[in-house]
Amino acid sequence: MSHKTHPTPPRKSATFDDYTLSEIRRAAATGIYDIRGGGTKRKVPHFDDLLFLGASMSRYPLEGYREKCSTEVVLGTRFASKPITLKIPITIAGMSFGALSGPAKEALGRGATLAGTSTTTGDGGMTEEERGHSQVLVYQYLPSRYGMNPRDMRRADAIEIVIGQGAKPGGGGMLLGQKISDRVAQMRTLPKGIDQRSASRHPDWTGPDDLEIKILELREITGWEKPIYIKLGGSRPYYDTALAVKAGADVVVLDGMQGGTAATQEVFIEHVGLPTLACIRPAVQALQDLGMHRKVQLIVSGGIRSGADVAKALALGADAVSIGTAALVALGDNDPKWEAEYQALGSTAGCYDDWHEGRDPAGITTQDPELASRLDPVLAGRRLANYLKVMALETQTIARACGKSHVHNLEPEDLVALTIEASAMAGVPLAGTGWIPGKTGP
Repeated sequence: MSHKTHPTPPRKSATFDDYTLSEIRRAAATGIYDIRGGGTKRKVPHFDDLLFLGASMSRYPLEGYREKCSTEVVLGTRFASKPITLKIPITIAGMSFGALSGPAKEALGRGATLAGTSTTTGDGGMTEEERGHSQVLVYQYLPSRYGMNPRDMRRADAIEIVIGQGAKPGGGGMLLGQKISDRVAQMRTLPKGIDQRSASRHPDWTGPDDLEIKILELREITGWEKPIYIKLGGSRPYYDTALAVKAGADVVVLDGMQGGTAATQEVFIEHVGLPTLACIRPAVQALQDLGMHRKVQLIVSGGIRSGADVAKALALGADAVSIGTAALVALGDNDPKWEAEYQALGSTAGCYDDWHEGRDPAGITTQDPELASRLDPVLAGRRLANYLKVMALETQTIARACGKSHVHNLEPEDLVALTIEASAMAGVPLAGTGWIPGKTGP
C-alpha cells in the first residue's frame, strides 16, 4: 500500500516577518538607520481598550438639551498672574515652523482661535502669522534655543519648557536640510540646506534644582504673568511629574509614545517610551500625593483622536489633552485626494511618514513654496475648528451620559477595561469584574 505524502506548506516567521526582513536588507545595503516622521505604528494598549459605564438605574444622566455640561478649563493657576482660560479642554501641540509650512502654522492658529483654545509654537521660534492668528499662543522653550528671545516670550501667553517628547524621550530634535529654507535658517541661525539636530537635553541645567532656577528666570523675564508648562516624554511619569512640580511648574504636559514627531529614528519611535494609557494614572498619583491635583494642571497627549479619547483621559485625571497628528489630518494631511502623488513618493494616503523629507503634496509638512501654496489657511483653519467642535461635543455627550455637569467630573469609577493590560495601566476594573491587576484581590 502506498502512502501519498502531503508537503508542508511554507510558513513565515512571526519574529522575522516581511517588514523585519526588509529592514535588515535595507540596513545591510545602506549602513544607516531609518529616519521617519509621525508616531509609533505598533499596536499598544490605548483608549480603545476602555469603556464608559453610562447611567442606568444606579446613576442619573443629564438631559443634553436642557442641562449644562461645561467644558471650560483654566491653566496656570498655581503661580501665574495671568492664567489661561480655554473654552474646551483640547489644545494644539507644539509643531514647529520648519517641520510645518507657514500656511499650516497659520491654519492651526486660526482653527484654535475659532474653537476657543490654544496652539503652540514648537521648535524654531514664533512666526508673525502664528502670533497674529492665535488668540492664545504657548511658546516652546527647547534645548536648541532656536529662535528663542525674551521679546517673543513676553508676547506669548504661556511658556512650555520641553524636557522630552513622547515619540523620543531622551532624544533631541531633527530637521533635515531640505526643510531648512532661507526663512527657517534665518529664524534658527543655521546654514541653509544643512541637516539640523538639536540637543537631547538643555544646556544650562542638569536636574530639577537647576530647573527651578531657570523657571524663576523665565518668570522674571515675563513679569510672573505667564504660566510655565513643563513637557515630559512618557517614561517615568510618577517621578518626572513629581520633580516637575518641585521645580515650580504651573502645568505638566505628559506625552505618550503614540505622539508624533517631525523626524527621528524608527527604532526610537517604536521601542522607547510608554503608551499614553500607562502614563496618566502614575502622573495623577504623583499630583495627588503632593496635594497638587487640579492645582497643577495635567495635559495629556499622544494618540488623541476623538471626544471619547478626551473623555477617557479626563476621567483618568487629566485636566486637558493636546493633539498634533490629528490636527494635521484635520487640516488636510494624508487626504486620499493626493493619492497619486503619495504613490509617486512610494507611499499612500494614511501611511505617509516621510514628513521629514519636505515633499508633502498637501502642503502641510513642507517648506516647498509651490506645495505650501496648496493649503488655504482660512479653509484649513475652519476644518480644524469643526473637528475641535465635534471632539468637544462628543466629550460632553459622554459626560452627560455619566451624569456629569462638567467634563472634569468624569472619574475612574466611570470606566472599565476590556483587557488585563489596559486594566492594569489605567487602574480601572476589568469589565464585568471588580478586579484591577496588581491592586485588588480576585
